[in-house]
Amino acid sequence: MTELTWQKSSFSEGAGANCVYVAAHPTGRIHLQESDAPATTLTTSPTAFAALIRTLTASDHTFG
Repeated sequence: MTELTWQKSSFSEGAGANCVYVAAHPTGRIHLQESDAPATTLTTSPTAFAALIRTLTASDHTFG
């Protein structure tokens, strides 16, 4: 099994709770983990991950 190199989001504060981690797999898939649930990993494509980042960083986004 390939070991992933995790990077903490630059928007995450502190060393523990409320941190989001991202890692790129050699196959190109993107893996995401949240510090409150480290045993759970979400896996997505680079295209979908880029769309998520664009949506979250857009100044005019609304949720709900």
